[in-house]
Amino acid sequence: MAVLLLLPYALLLIQSFWRLRNGTLTHELTLDNYRRLFGTRLYPATILYSAGVALRVTVISLVLAFPLAYVLAFKVRRHKTLLYMAVIIPLWVSYLVRAYAWKIILGQQGILNGMLMSMGIIRAPLTVLLYSTAAVVLALTHIYTPFTLMPIYAVLDAIPASLKEASQDLYASRWRTFIHVILPLSLPGVVAGCTFAFVLSMGDFLAPQLLGGNDSALMVSNLVWSLFGVAYNWPLGAAVSVVMLGLTLILLWVAGKVEARGSYGGDARASVVDYAAPI
Repeated sequence: MAVLLLLPYALLLIQSFWRLRNGTLTHELTLDNYRRLFGTRLYPATILYSAGVALRVTVISLVLAFPLAYVLAFKVRRHKTLLYMAVIIPLWVSYLVRAYAWKIILGQQGILNGMLMSMGIIRAPLTVLLYSTAAVVLALTHIYTPFTLMPIYAVLDAIPASLKEASQDLYASRWRTFIHVILPLSLPGVVAGCTFAFVLSMGDFLAPQLLGGNDSALMVSNLVWSLFGVAYNWPLGAAVSVVMLGLTLILLWVAGKVEARGSYGGDARASVVDYAAPI
């Protein structure tokens, strides 16, 4: 951890204070990189754009993952493990293959355009499907929904059946049982899954590069790659990376606080007991 993680981060932090003079990297300490980062509209706008894409991916992934995890945990009786494996099988396929698959599906000569034309819905291939923000969000949602589902399913599957039975014995409706028992107990998994989806999609590099247009391709990871690999402005690239690392740590801290304040077994059992009051 110290050699492979903490030391590189420390070097990155130090490098963010170096100066680039006439294309030459010098070890002069300066705050110019951070002044340029926050004083130029490009960098904050790119960070906000990346956060917006990540937020959309997170919301859609949660909407897809939670009902599926609920069905797997509570409704499926036979072949539960087999169905769960079917959900996470896409993780066994190379990330690059999955990203290119969406390029094949959404391209002008792709599967989706071909199907729509064969059905007579459109006469000419749609050019708005590929190289757009929507294509990036779609691909990232497909890629990171299993990461959202796994912690939610793990938490839901661990909820004792006796809690649901006690709630039903106390004449609670299925909806009230879900709101007061299932949902509070699932909060740690929801927070973990959403954190996975947000952090991974915000730092994604390949999907915006392959599926995004001129504007949507410029997410923060692509910007950092450009600063390090094209502009040779390592100090500014390090400054952007440090800011992103700080934002990620803040997000993880907030997620940890939310999980700590989430309702675990005690609160859910208290909610079940509350149903007995009118009885």
